[in-house]
Amino acid sequence: MSTREGKEILIRELEGLPATFLQEVLDFVQFLKHKENQKPLKTALLSESALGKDWLMPEEDEAWQDLQREQG
Repeated sequence: MSTREGKEILIRELEGLPATFLQEVLDFVQFLKHKENQKPLKTALLSESALGKDWLMPEEDEAWQDLQREQG
């Protein structure tokens, strides 16, 4: 099914729904969008512990020392 076909089918289905279901459908669509937006954050959080091993090394502190002085 193409994106366009899927949208057309979805619109037809929405038009056939009782008004009482529209808020529930909208809530579900917003939930799906929120869930999709959380994926990059989840990946970053999962990567943090693995990358933290490198970040917490004295060599890393030394490499960024000049930048820290400029900001401080």
